Amino acid sequence: MQESRTPSVSAPSPSAVSMPEKPSTPTGQTSSLGGRSSRLSGLQSQATPKAPNSSAKTRWMRRIIAEDEEWSLAIVPLLSELCIQHIVKNFQNNPLLKQLLPKHQQKVLNLLSPDLPLVVTANLIEDENYWRRCCMKRWQVCHVAMHGNSWKRMFFERHLENLLEHFIPNSTDPAVILDLLPLCRNYVRKLCVHQFLPPVQLPPPPRSGDQSDSGSEGDMEELVTDHYPLGNLVAGLSHLEELDLVYAVKDCGMNFEWNLFLFTYRDCHSLAATIKACHTLKIFKLTRSKVDDDKSRILIRSLLDHPAIEELDLSHNLIGDRGARAAAKLLSHSRLRVLNLANNQVRASGAQSLAHALAHNATLVSLNLRLNCIEDEGGQALAHALQTNKCLTTLHLGGNELSEPTASIFSQVLSINTTLTSINLSCNHIGLDGGKQLLDGMSDNRTLLEFDLRLSDVAQESEYLISQALSVNREAARQRALNASHFMSPIMTQDPENPVG
Repeated sequence: MQESRTPSVSAPSPSAVSMPEKPSTPTGQTSSLGGRSSRLSGLQSQATPKAPNSSAKTRWMRRIIAEDEEWSLAIVPLLSELCIQHIVKNFQNNPLLKQLLPKHQQKVLNLLSPDLPLVVTANLIEDENYWRRCCMKRWQVCHVAMHGNSWKRMFFERHLENLLEHFIPNSTDPAVILDLLPLCRNYVRKLCVHQFLPPVQLPPPPRSGDQSDSGSEGDMEELVTDHYPLGNLVAGLSHLEELDLVYAVKDCGMNFEWNLFLFTYRDCHSLAATIKACHTLKIFKLTRSKVDDDKSRILIRSLLDHPAIEELDLSHNLIGDRGARAAAKLLSHSRLRVLNLANNQVRASGAQSLAHALAHNATLVSLNLRLNCIEDEGGQALAHALQTNKCLTTLHLGGNELSEPTASIFSQVLSINTTLTSINLSCNHIGLDGGKQLLDGMSDNRTLLEFDLRLSDVAQESEYLISQALSVNREAARQRALNASHFMSPIMTQDPENPVG
């Protein structure tokens, strides 16, 4: 049987006891304690000195400092910073911004999330840096110069374009687009919509009889209803100036069908009414949408006497002579400055109509008829019109089956015309003799700056001499611009009370 052992408690040794020192008595005085003091001094001499208890000191210090070793008064946030953090955190429910000082407003704007609802930020935040962050987060490529160098305008224009390009008639709620109007009406000036989705079509029931794998476009149009009508949207955009549309489907891949690329008559009438009612519209483009003569006449008729239209682009369509005659009528009833009918089906008759209108026009500065088939009959008519026209500066007739007779007339035009600065006759059949005649006309011309004759069967020597003449014209134009700037600068800085002369 084992004996139980109890731990023995030893009494503290005299050396572990630290006794306070007694103040020393002055020299010459006798201590009344006598032998007791001598005994105490003997004990103290035998004890070894020891440092104060460190654990006790630590416990005492922790009563007056924080438990965090990194705590410091220097990192305590200011009350204003705490308020800013609270405002940012609750901005969606309580958008407080205009009441703050400018320096505090900027701090709040720098901390706001770009994912806030547009209902909160659209009419409240004007800071371009905030909208720049919104654009950069949403799109990888941002060309703000194409949107008036305004990030806020760019965000709303591209956001609205994205909604339109993914709108499915009879499936998407129209309120998704119309509810955005109060938020973006003051910022959208241009719409570039290059896709319009058709309604979802159920597969038709099988028909009896022989079936053909290929169907005509007319049969396909019977199965398609309208695309999204732009009337209500455009009517709400009070600052809209440019409309660039393509009625097609992008990236359809293996799901290609002809009915994905149809601009129906109902679409045409709806769009015509839309652009006629938009009195702020300056630029209208409808390309790659299979616009034929009838549809182009409907659209152009709505632009007659339009108060603001300056540019019309109907390139890459199916417009023929009847559509060209409608465009010629528009030149006589509007202030159109740019007309683009490239890559259509305009022939000599349509070019002659345009030439007749051009001879009496005083506003058009650019005409593009490349990739048509006006041939020499239409080319000569346009060249004769330039003998009296005093406003056109750019003419593009590339790829129109032109030959030497047209070059002969243009050589006469170049010798007397003083407004043309750019002519493109590339991809034609000018020939060697035609190039020589154009060179003779260039000898008396001092205003032409660009003359494109690539792939027109012109001799290399003629092309070289024409390029040298163009270089002389460019240098003369640059010198005239410098002289004009030097002439105008003293007048602009003169004393208004002492005018020259």
